Amino acid sequence: MTSILSLYASLSDALDRAAGWLLPTSARFLFAAILMVYFLNSGLTKIGEGISGIWTPSVGAYAQIFPKALEAAGYDTDALSPFHTLVVLAGTWAEFLLPAMIVLGILTRLAALGMIGFVTVQSLTDIYGHGQAGEIGAWFDRFPDAIILDQRALWVFLFLVLVFKGAGPLSFDRALKPRTE
Repeated sequence: MTSILSLYASLSDALDRAAGWLLPTSARFLFAAILMVYFLNSGLTKIGEGISGIWTPSVGAYAQIFPKALEAAGYDTDALSPFHTLVVLAGTWAEFLLPAMIVLGILTRLAALGMIGFVTVQSLTDIYGHGQAGEIGAWFDRFPDAIILDQRALWVFLFLVLVFKGAGPLSFDRALKPRTE
């Protein structure tokens, strides 16, 4: 019996040692494989036409982020306040910058915190702005596919791994970290 416990303890120690590099590296890989293109495509739907499109969001950007305000303005983006434009621009740029920062491992903890905030705002906008309160799902039910409570909880968990563990060894964060002797 003690040999089984010793084997288990040795295996646990090995897994603990591997977790330091395996968890953050896997989290960044899974983000790149599963979510990065989703966020990049979402960002592309928000930029306006032409080279200045990064500074002039599309009508669709306002519709995605401020659906009720845009409807109240008669779908005239010029009738919205500069606050609306700044939020739309920040959200659009975040969909490009934060995923790139995570994949490359640049300021990963900060980028992951930003993504947690982004996903939270995205979810609240879906619930209250787009009226999807009936579609949020429920935890501890038999259906694991609710977009907001189930899927986005897993997204946030992935980001929390990066917040707490950092980017891992294959990252700019690690390359730029001062070496201690």
